[in-house]
Amino acid sequence: MSIIKNDYEKMNITKIKKAKNNKKLTVITAYDALFAKLFEEIADIILVGDSLNMSFAGENDTLSATLEQMIYHTKAVCKGAKNSFVVMDMPFGTYNNETQALKNAVKIYQETNAAAVKVEGGENRAHIVKHLTLNSVAVMGHIGLMPQYVRSEGGYKVRGKTKEDVQQLISDAKAIEEAGAFCLVIEGVMSEAAKKITEAINIPTIGIGAGSDTDGQVLVWSDMLGFFEEFKPKFVRHYLNGAELIKESVNQYRNDVQNKTFPGKEEEY
Repeated sequence: MSIIKNDYEKMNITKIKKAKNNKKLTVITAYDALFAKLFEEIADIILVGDSLNMSFAGENDTLSATLEQMIYHTKAVCKGAKNSFVVMDMPFGTYNNETQALKNAVKIYQETNAAAVKVEGGENRAHIVKHLTLNSVAVMGHIGLMPQYVRSEGGYKVRGKTKEDVQQLISDAKAIEEAGAFCLVIEGVMSEAAKKITEAINIPTIGIGAGSDTDGQVLVWSDMLGFFEEFKPKFVRHYLNGAELIKESVNQYRNDVQNKTFPGKEEEY
């Protein structure tokens, strides 16, 4: 029996924009062909997030992810999920100015089948987003708590706690929309603030730790499926006890090997 929903349809930018106020968008990260294939006909968007630097490579933050690393994983995801709308995070230090951003975005488009790139930043990065979109690069924006700013901001801080900050976030969202982004991730923002941001712009918002009033949600797959054991972020819901199930299965495999019950006759040539 298939678990695939009958309402699945391959997404494109037009459909994503039309989802605003009509359909909640489901976004999930993927870093390889295997998991991308599993997510392909369920998620509306697959994000190759620079979060892979933490969940896949074991680093403390996303900052050391390289363009080559991100392209490698994006190529794998695109091969595994050929019909998905795939977005690739542009890693830290690859879009510090318009010329650099376009050069690297073109490289991403030429070497992968990614449909779009994601850029962190608000008003301060709007000119870069505009330069990319004017040159035929589709951009997903990202405001609020921005992992690439973790060191300059002194840690991961929830945004939207004051009227002034809410107004700044709204200004950031409008600037990114006006620059041509087709949707916007809002991360680590007070739910009421995220609601105001969502109502202030005409492109879909994708929340992560931003309440339920955004136009969609995104989660890191290893968080959502319970594979990451160090801690559970407040905004994450576990839909599977992944780490526990894996350990149980591998332990059973070990026992079968030691007990000489694996391989059995049916597994021999």
